[in-house]
Amino acid sequence: MKTRDSGMPAQAVWQSFFDPAAVLLALGLTPDCDCVIDLGCGYGTFAIPAARFVRGAVHAIDIDPEMVRETRRNAPPNLQVQQRDFLDSGCGLGAGEADYVMLFNLLHATESERLVAEARRVLRPGGRLGVMHWNYDASTPRGPDLEIRPRPEECRLLVERGGFQVGPLIDLPPHHYGFVGSRVGS
Repeated sequence: MKTRDSGMPAQAVWQSFFDPAAVLLALGLTPDCDCVIDLGCGYGTFAIPAARFVRGAVHAIDIDPEMVRETRRNAPPNLQVQQRDFLDSGCGLGAGEADYVMLFNLLHATESERLVAEARRVLRPGGRLGVMHWNYDASTPRGPDLEIRPRPEECRLLVERGGFQVGPLIDLPPHHYGFVGSRVGS
């Protein structure tokens, strides 16, 4: 699945927008995770530090072969990287296997409900979904056009409707917001 307006800038530019370790901590990633999934991993900006932080495996998935190559090039041993269209064929993991799933800068996709559904499918009951997106502000240096960029309240509602209890909105300076959803039900 390639999302609308999904072009990536050069890696150095992309990574200048984030403090990955701070984002992961703010969005509820904990060292005791046995299985973490990064859907749409891009350069591995978050998957690589997550793999260095958690005790278990991190699965980084992207449809773009260039992104997969770059992530593999820097992957620690517990990072499994695969090229896959996770909307068409799932992420390759079984139901209820994951402790944590990342949906970072993806919910502008035309089929964002399916992204949330796949995250819910692979998360164990009580598992956490970290969501991050660009602020709804034309002054951000990147991000999808405002016509397709979701507002925070739209992302929260989408995740709630997808079967998650949603925590408070978190400011992720300088250009992002996020929140954590906990999978409810069995």
